[in-house]
Amino acid sequence: MIIHREGRVLLFVLLVILFALNWGVSYFFPGASVIQNIAIVISIGLYLLILQFFRVPVFDVKKNEKYVLAPADGKVVVIEEVVETEYFKEKRKQISIFMSPINVHINRMPVAGKIVFSKYHPGKYLVAWHPKSSTENERTTVVAKMKNGTEVLFRQIAGALARRILCYVKEGQALEQGQEFGFIKFGSRVDIFLPVNAIVKVKIGEISKGGKTILAELH
Repeated sequence: MIIHREGRVLLFVLLVILFALNWGVSYFFPGASVIQNIAIVISIGLYLLILQFFRVPVFDVKKNEKYVLAPADGKVVVIEEVVETEYFKEKRKQISIFMSPINVHINRMPVAGKIVFSKYHPGKYLVAWHPKSSTENERTTVVAKMKNGTEVLFRQIAGALARRILCYVKEGQALEQGQEFGFIKFGSRVDIFLPVNAIVKVKIGEISKGGKTILAELH
């Protein structure tokens, strides 16, 4: 298993803390095997939970300029036509993916293109499925311009647990479809805004896989 760089220090520190706690339990309760075993089981469970959160799936991205790939693992919670007010200032098709704490939280490029806009916004920490989380929560907005001139906007949104959004791209940078562009720690949401003539290929409630699931087809 490959561990994401954002989790390596945390996992090492957590391992040391859990080892110290279990040593303390065995030292102060030398004859209480039940308590010791419970502490061990809880420690292993907690460590595995955090470990899987930072796992990095290894796979080949099937690149295709016609398709928009899911930028994250999670569940499709929004499919609607809205007015995007930050960059396009016109109607777009919005698809939103909710990322729970058990999902892989790597964010991947839905399309290949040059980054023409990137902006971080401080904000609130409403639950990720709240209707106003897209405009009021801490978030980072990124726009990629494809070779054919089509622009796709995607937005990382912090949730009630996610208190750290990481975006690795800068304006002027060119990235491939499926390439990692960011990471959100401990549950959140990603919105993607497409041209209104895009054909949506997913449904509400469908589970998406970052860099694999086809969200929409572009014209």
